[in-house]
Amino acid sequence: MKNIQYIPDTHLQTPHHSRPVIYDARYLPTGEPKPVIIFVHGFKGFKDWGPFNLLADKFAQEGFVFTKLNLSHNGTTPEKPTEFADLEAFGKNNFSIELNDLGIFIDHLEGGHSAIPASEADLNRFLLIGHSRGGGLVILKAAEDSRVQALASWSGINDIDQRWPDEYIEEWKKKGVQYIFNSRTGQQMPLYYQVVEDYYENKDRLDIPQAVAGMKQPHLIIHGTDDTTVPHQAAIHMNKLNPETKLFLLEGADHTFGGQHPLAESVIPTHMDIVIQETIDFFRKCF
Repeated sequence: MKNIQYIPDTHLQTPHHSRPVIYDARYLPTGEPKPVIIFVHGFKGFKDWGPFNLLADKFAQEGFVFTKLNLSHNGTTPEKPTEFADLEAFGKNNFSIELNDLGIFIDHLEGGHSAIPASEADLNRFLLIGHSRGGGLVILKAAEDSRVQALASWSGINDIDQRWPDEYIEEWKKKGVQYIFNSRTGQQMPLYYQVVEDYYENKDRLDIPQAVAGMKQPHLIIHGTDDTTVPHQAAIHMNKLNPETKLFLLEGADHTFGGQHPLAESVIPTHMDIVIQETIDFFRKCF
């Protein structure tokens, strides 16, 4: 393995709230500026989930600066970055907070405030990768931020309110909270009704179909045909909205492309390895 340089967990304070964004980075120290990838986890996810560190190493070996972050309200804490130790923060999360977190992180990198040497990072080439809910998030961010040069959505959601049936929303409003069971941890994770209010207050900004249809940057959509969490018809729908997107359906792959947490062995799952290589090839063709 080539000599990867690691930048360990770094705390980035945000002006919108008191919770930090925590990120790490890795790259090959060649002295040549490299495109900067920002990887965004999904719902009930975090930056060190399953094989994410392994895939980060692979992107770094292939000539990218790879950064990944814990969004401020994902439920983890600085002390316990791989556990949902703050369910109150999880319940108070919403899409606007996440978009703002991502924008603040891009500002931070672009301003040269990270520990990544200026000689290693090309700050004119920001690339986004998002998984699941993170896939929807990177679409929304790219649509509003021209600094993003290209993006890849993996198992990405294609809409927000379609995932909330009317009767579910009515019950949610009445109770003020819904609980999502985490089968891995056994936790009942709260979601306060404010996430719905935030969506309707910011509907234009959070309109994923509109963002996909008007996307100006190169956009790769990857989805497994055996995804039962976000069915692959979501990817087909986005590709139909904008035929300029590149659609790659991976036969037999599930929502996490074979990844799990904790990882059973220190190897990238076969399906995820294919996804990584497709994404690398796509990004290289963008420049």
